[in-house]
Amino acid sequence: MTSLLATLSAGAVFGVALAAPPGPMNAIIAEESVVRGWLAGFKAGLGAMSADAIFFVLAALGVVTFVEQFPLVRAAMIGVGGFLMLYFAYGAARDVRSSFRPGAGAADESDPRVGTGFRKAFVLALTNPYQILFWLTIGVGLLQPGTVDVLAQTPYVGDALAGTLVVSTGSPALVAGFFGGIVLWITGFPAALVGAERRVEAFAPIVAGLSAVVLAGFGLLFLAESAGTFL
Repeated sequence: MTSLLATLSAGAVFGVALAAPPGPMNAIIAEESVVRGWLAGFKAGLGAMSADAIFFVLAALGVVTFVEQFPLVRAAMIGVGGFLMLYFAYGAARDVRSSFRPGAGAADESDPRVGTGFRKAFVLALTNPYQILFWLTIGVGLLQPGTVDVLAQTPYVGDALAGTLVVSTGSPALVAGFFGGIVLWITGFPAALVGAERRVEAFAPIVAGLSAVVLAGFGLLFLAESAGTFL
C-alpha cells in the first residue's frame, strides 16, 4: 500500500512539474481564467489534458512514431500550430481591451464562450511538438519497466533538479498519478488566477496581455522551425 501511494505521489509530482512551467497551454488557461472565469480556465486545461490522453494511447500503440518517421509531416504540424498560436495571440490581445471596460470581468458560466478554451487548448496541444516529443520519449516509457528521473524532465529547470526524484516505471499507478497531477494543476492554477483577479483590478488585462505575448512568441518560434525544415 505504501509503495502504491509513493508511486501515485511521484506520478502526481511528475504531472504538476510538466504542467506548471510557462508555455502556450498555460497562456490559454490563464487568459480564459481571468477573462471568463474558473470554469473556462479549467475547461482549457481539460482540453490540453485530453490531447495528452490521446497521445498516451497512440504512443502506447506505436502510432505516434509515424510523426518522427516523416519529418515533413512533423514540420507541417508545427507550422499549423504556429499559425494557431498567432491567431489565439490576436484573440488574447483583444481580450486586453475588453477586460478594461466597465463591468467587464469573468463571464457567466452559462456564456457559450466559456467552452471555447477547451477547443483552443485541445487543437493547439495536438499540434504542439513539445507534447508530441514528450510522448515519443519519456511518455511512452511510463508503462515500460525501468526508471525515470521525474524532475529532470521539468522544462527550463530540469538540469538543476536531476537526480532528486527517480522512480520505477511500468506501473499503471504512475500513469494515474501523472494525470492526477495534471488535474491538480488545471484545477488550482485557474482558481489562483481568479482569486488574484478579484483582488487586483488590473490583473485581467495584464494576464491577457502576457498570454498574447507568450502565444505570439511561441507561434513565431514554431513557424521558424517549420520553415527551416521546408527551406
